[in-house]
Amino acid sequence: MPKPDRPPLTRDDVLRAAVALADTGGLPAVSMRKLGEALGVEAMSLYHHVRNKSDLLDGMTDLVFAEIDFPTDADWHTAMRVRAVATRATMARHPWAIRLMENRTSPGPATLHYHDAVIGVLRRAGFSIPMAAHAFSVLDSYTYGFALQDADLPFNTGQETADLASAILAGIPADRYPYLVEMTREHVMRPDYDYGAEFANGLTLILDALARALSLQDRT
Repeated sequence: MPKPDRPPLTRDDVLRAAVALADTGGLPAVSMRKLGEALGVEAMSLYHHVRNKSDLLDGMTDLVFAEIDFPTDADWHTAMRVRAVATRATMARHPWAIRLMENRTSPGPATLHYHDAVIGVLRRAGFSIPMAAHAFSVLDSYTYGFALQDADLPFNTGQETADLASAILAGIPADRYPYLVEMTREHVMRPDYDYGAEFANGLTLILDALARALSLQDRT
């Protein structure tokens, strides 16, 4: 019995398969050969859909940006908070993308829409163009930086955090580093400590500072 014809391969098929490879093995796992094997085609046929490896990475990055959703019709404070949380969650799903999301030189439509939407929320809220640029920069620097640090931490649970902190403290003289020891004992080693919660706390500090900056801008 003849096999049914396979639907023609599309660029979206290629990009989504590449993202799946990267999610499993990181960017080193993404090669035209491995991608062809995953799709059941010859590697050379992929060049009908992507020009080269750089075009492939651009497309993968655009797919990641397309996953980040936030309410552009909400007040700016809410929209930026939801956006930061959504961005961090997206990076957790695709940790390989953290280093790509702001260094591509050929942004796709989802990337362009994302950036335009963020700027639009800030501008409609009254941020001047320079202030909107400052807000965008500080929020993304914080979000990306936290996601990168979070991905590299040598612990995952509160108990692992406490165990590591206890081991480190055992070799630190408290009289020489009193504030570090104090914070570790009083804060990090609490039974309910969750490093991930620091993200929300830091985000609140940034958003409150931006709100004050917007208020001062309106007075000038």
